[in-house]
Amino acid sequence: MINPPVDTDTIIEGAKKRLYGDVLREIGGSCGSAGENLHWLMARMHPYFSITMQDEPEAVAALATRMHLLGREQRLVLADRETRLIVARPNRPGSLYDTLKNLREREISYAQFTQSYGTLPGLAEGLEVQRFEFERKSNQEIYEAGKVKIPGGIRREIAGALRDFYPDVEPGQCDRLLRLLWLNNEHYVRVSPAKRVAQVLWLYLQSILYGGIYFDAEETEDTEHQREYRVMFAASNPPQNDFLQQIMEVFNRLGIGVKRAYCLTISNGVHPYFLGNFYVRTRDAGLVDKNSELFNGLRKELYNTQILSTTSHVYRQFVVGGIIPGEEASLVNALISFCHTNLAHNQPDRFGFEDVMRAFDSHPAMALQLIRLFRARFDPTLKDREALYGRTLTEVTSAIEAYNTGHRHLDDVRRSIFRCALIFIRHTLKTNFFIPEKQALAFRLDPAYLTELGPDFTADLPPERPFRVTFFFGRHGAGFHIGFSDIARGGWRTILTRGWDDYVTSANTIFRENYVLAHTQHLKNKDIYEGGSKMVVVLDSADLADQDLVTRRLYKLQFGFINAFFDIFVTENGRAKDPRVVDYYGEDEPIELGPDENMHDEMVEMIARQSVRRGYLLGIGVISSKKVGINHKEYGVTSAGVVKFAEITMAELGIDIRKDPFSVKFTGGPNGDVAGNAMRLLLERCPQVRINLVIDGTGALFDPCGADPGALKKIVLKGDVDAFDPQALLEGGFLLYRTQRRTEGLCELYRKVVRCEGELQEEWITVDEFYRDYNGLTFTVAADLFIPAGGRPETIDAENWERFLLEDGTPSARAIVEGANSFITPEARVELQKKGVVILRDASANKCGVISSSYEIIANLLMNEKEFLANKERYVADVLEILERRAGDEARLIFRRHREGGGSHLYTEISAGISQEINGHYARLFAFFQSRPELCDDPLFKRAIESHMPALVRNSAKYRGRIKNLPPKYRFAILASELASSLVYRGDSEASFVEMLRAHLMRSLSI
Repeated sequence: MINPPVDTDTIIEGAKKRLYGDVLREIGGSCGSAGENLHWLMARMHPYFSITMQDEPEAVAALATRMHLLGREQRLVLADRETRLIVARPNRPGSLYDTLKNLREREISYAQFTQSYGTLPGLAEGLEVQRFEFERKSNQEIYEAGKVKIPGGIRREIAGALRDFYPDVEPGQCDRLLRLLWLNNEHYVRVSPAKRVAQVLWLYLQSILYGGIYFDAEETEDTEHQREYRVMFAASNPPQNDFLQQIMEVFNRLGIGVKRAYCLTISNGVHPYFLGNFYVRTRDAGLVDKNSELFNGLRKELYNTQILSTTSHVYRQFVVGGIIPGEEASLVNALISFCHTNLAHNQPDRFGFEDVMRAFDSHPAMALQLIRLFRARFDPTLKDREALYGRTLTEVTSAIEAYNTGHRHLDDVRRSIFRCALIFIRHTLKTNFFIPEKQALAFRLDPAYLTELGPDFTADLPPERPFRVTFFFGRHGAGFHIGFSDIARGGWRTILTRGWDDYVTSANTIFRENYVLAHTQHLKNKDIYEGGSKMVVVLDSADLADQDLVTRRLYKLQFGFINAFFDIFVTENGRAKDPRVVDYYGEDEPIELGPDENMHDEMVEMIARQSVRRGYLLGIGVISSKKVGINHKEYGVTSAGVVKFAEITMAELGIDIRKDPFSVKFTGGPNGDVAGNAMRLLLERCPQVRINLVIDGTGALFDPCGADPGALKKIVLKGDVDAFDPQALLEGGFLLYRTQRRTEGLCELYRKVVRCEGELQEEWITVDEFYRDYNGLTFTVAADLFIPAGGRPETIDAENWERFLLEDGTPSARAIVEGANSFITPEARVELQKKGVVILRDASANKCGVISSSYEIIANLLMNEKEFLANKERYVADVLEILERRAGDEARLIFRRHREGGGSHLYTEISAGISQEINGHYARLFAFFQSRPELCDDPLFKRAIESHMPALVRNSAKYRGRIKNLPPKYRFAILASELASSLVYRGDSEASFVEMLRAHLMRSLSI
């Protein structure tokens, strides 16, 4: 049978009529119920819903019209604009999560969640309205903003609310605080009740007063007189983007239902603040009891959001999976990081980050046992801690030794990892883990743990063992402070990484890098009373493209680490002052820091202020290069020593750098402290200097005739290499731009500008071509002198040192004066010296920066701020004179000993020998004066202490008289240092030996 033809037009017309009728009925039904729905909304939503939604009548109308659809729809989008999203959803578990997951990449400036009282008409669930705004102001916008005009009525109402509800807020603060909030979110101030604005202002103030993080809870009543609690949580410089989602995960995990929330993120012109008010319900009425389990648990978990990354495997598997709480997950992450950094530097193929992480992930029970052992050792609330720890240690040790999955190689690797974690717990002497209000973790270790790890993991480290090792761990980074004596000082550098692979690669070697730098610093510190130390931290900024966000994260990490430092090192009567820190060490620890790579002036000043606020024994003396101090870059203190060493070295080679022509190449940029000031001094003092190569992080400048001095002076201490005017290039010169790239198809190209036949030519070269030149110029450009004053440690090593030789076998530089720490490995130094290169190593040439810092701390201990600033230029001049003398003393001694030995000893060996000789004297003398403290008051020894001081102090009865008030350890150390260095620099070993024999015979014969 043949079917009749289909009349398409008839089908279409029928469909149109049916759809038209259905839609009309739907509209009629919606319009009919819209009024009832609106009445329900006004009655069943919190009154603040009406206030905060009054600017969105269309969204409320859409909700009233379509609310009946929530029975079959997961959500209704009421407004979806670039700056705002408003969503209505049935109040079901996970609904808020679901929304926040989709907003992970957007920066929320304001978030409001409101749940209805009672269920939706005809449904078993209530209504939840979620409002998000995305109009966050940048730090720069707030910093540069001028005056604002706030309506008088609004201002008076808010000021009155502050007086009524928060009388502790000083009246003068109201205008300042309100201006800041108005600049960030004018709309919020206009539409919110005065009391709500006052709450936000007060919460912001508390976050500042409490070191950048604040938590509390109070009981309130809702409009239906039902008990609820207001949880207040504020955090400065919060983790980006998914922070609110993480906070909500904490509430959900603890079984606390959030009925309403009002969350603002504002900037103070430096960094943002998260300010959250959460109105919650819980069956546990103890939420506001400061000693209750729920209150303490919520406080710990919210504070822990500053440390626990939601991207970590432990968070996703252990926390979200319900195995452990967030605080313990942070400890597991710290264990993973510690084991990785301690095991990978010598065996990266066996103990990479993924290998260590999988060891814990594959065996959660082992992680739980290690957590149990850690708690038994450090939980301050435990009774009979020692016995419990002993039993638990036996159990965990047995479990690790018995670990066996039948995969021999894998089991060996994982047993080593778990043993490392066990050694870490056993040798930690104090930690801030049990202080809730922390933003990073700190663990002070007995360095004997390195001996227990064994040579398999320590053979690549210098043989000397440090005095202390402190491990720091945070949400976006980790690092160590390693010190080689009781009183120790050295810089804090932070390595910024731009990708996960970059982070892991840096973390693989960070411990060895830190150890070598600290050891080098100890050799360098021979002229001062502080031994050597170094703090090196690696920061993961892989997910950040914006430089402002990178800087925010850098400050967050550094702020968290320095406060963790104070948590464990602020003491009272020798023990950690905070009772929540169980202290197995029990002595004051004077540790001095200094700025190094990626430590900005703002952070230096903040560390000094925070040290005073926290009560650290050194006060502002905890860090150098402050305003009340000697800024290294401003005064060029490190470079003064580098250039003095260069001058004496070149004189040994027959070149007077103040009169003769010579060439020099640099690593380290013109805007850097050491390289920039060394260039400045050479350009000022040496009229015939030719600086023919400069390499920094932004690119490379090569000019065979020497870079134009005038063009170079314009960027020295002001800009990087990429700021050099290419018009100033001479024939054959070129600029490589590391920061200027473009893409052609799948090929990434780098900009290069060349002066060729009198013309400037622009080229775009491939990645391979760029890095062949960029990484090779250090080796291939010929110069009389090479000053490595920047760049990564161990750039020239045992594998590549031969590239430093030219085609004829001669070195590309006759002399190397190391301005940067550990740029050349010990093996490479030896080989290059065998080829005739004169190398003055970092421990000698780079020492003047730390000497200057030492004298800055002396000034902080002997003068108040007003006195120092009044005498600063005179004091600095005295210090610069000392630096020139100390640099000259050592450089001349190195060359004298080299001549006396007939050239049989390498220059770097002589340098190391001088450091070891002075440090050996120092250690013996320090211990001696500790046992004989009365000698510090003997007139002869008092003169020795005074002779260590700058002339301003020596010649002033007022300041000289204050020396006796220095901490005893400092007086012993200064005396030991002055005598030790004097014995070596100005001593005559033969004469000293004769004098010793005379004294011995006189004593013996008199008996």
